[in-house]
Amino acid sequence: MTSLAAVLTREERPSRPSALAASLTFGWRAMLKIKHVPEQLFDVTAFPIIMTLMFTYLFGGALAGSTREYLQFLLPGIMVTSVVMITMYTGVGLNTDIEKGVFDRFRTLPVWRPAALVGMIFGDVLRYILAATTIMLVGLILGFRPAGGPVGVVLGVALLVVFSFAFSWIWTMFGLLLRSEKSVMGVSMLVLFPLTFLSNVFVDPGTMPGWLQAFVSVNPITHLVAAVRSVMRGDVDGGEVVWVLVASGVLVGVFGPLTMRLYNRK
Repeated sequence: MTSLAAVLTREERPSRPSALAASLTFGWRAMLKIKHVPEQLFDVTAFPIIMTLMFTYLFGGALAGSTREYLQFLLPGIMVTSVVMITMYTGVGLNTDIEKGVFDRFRTLPVWRPAALVGMIFGDVLRYILAATTIMLVGLILGFRPAGGPVGVVLGVALLVVFSFAFSWIWTMFGLLLRSEKSVMGVSMLVLFPLTFLSNVFVDPGTMPGWLQAFVSVNPITHLVAAVRSVMRGDVDGGEVVWVLVASGVLVGVFGPLTMRLYNRK
């Protein structure tokens, strides 16, 4: 009876956590998942290293006559490619949690309803930073020397992370729409491969056919790579930087509400 009375007591309940506090808590949950399943870090460590080494030594001599010279052009682009490719795992992870019923339990908690969703994306931001840092360290070892110095590198990575955070909302929406994680990954790869490879990541678009240049010129990855390159070399292209920031805002403004609507209705 004493224990029952304690449960039914009318003492004031703890205040409900704010939206930010709840989101950060779920973001910490995403970090703990990495701690317990460290294999998840393969895509943000081993994969970027393999990409950097492979394309530097595969194309460097043929395209630039020197792997070191080609690395100065390639590294910002390969960093963008690797991090943007990782964004699809946001949707894959969300779809997996939904299929396992994890989000059904989260929705019964007395917290801001979208907190679990927003927290998952916050957690993935650390993965983006880790992948970018890994590529930069490998690049410095191989001979990459950014003229913009440490400040340029930090600003370039920050610009990439901002865009990747916004871009991940697309895959979050697909994670809610599609029925399986394989479907999410398939659709993501179908979109990401043309965007990343048909861009200015590996070669100057000026060498491409006219019809392909038309696509490359409107490709958001092309603008992102151009912005990151300019910041890292210390010659900031203000137009490209503004384009990336505006595009990031538009992505969040469009796909954020759509994702929340799907999440609340699912």
